Amino acid sequence: MKTAIFTGSFDPFTIGHKDIADRAKDLFDELVIGIGYNEHKQYMFPVEERVKAIEELYKYDLNVRVEAYDDLTVDFAQRHNADCIIKGVRSVKDFEYEREQAEINRQLSGIETVLLLANPGLECVSSSMVRELIHFDKDASEYIPSAKDNM
Repeated sequence: MKTAIFTGSFDPFTIGHKDIADRAKDLFDELVIGIGYNEHKQYMFPVEERVKAIEELYKYDLNVRVEAYDDLTVDFAQRHNADCIIKGVRSVKDFEYEREQAEINRQLSGIETVLLLANPGLECVSSSMVRELIHFDKDASEYIPSAKDNM
């Protein structure tokens, strides 16, 4: 059985994240969506709320699990016997950052990272952009997936 983890802070989980997760779950037997958090960092949404929202999106996908973690991604991956780490890439800037992280993760654990390119129509969608819209009381609902979209 091939297991992948898809990690991020997902504050909030956007339609771009969902696109990557949906594509990854079709490539592996099991996908664990890991919500990384740091108790010293300030988030817009509590980690429990983020877990619940993503669980609701994937409640009918038996091969998808959602879990929060507060340690290194490679430690989270090793706990789940993951074959790889999934990361989404929207731009050259993302690629450079994720390439560096992938190399460190591979050196630390031997776990490879699979980079999935963002759907061109979703390249501009980011959690920080959605948080900014919410902060200024703008409607961000088109950028946040809804469980009703899965029915």
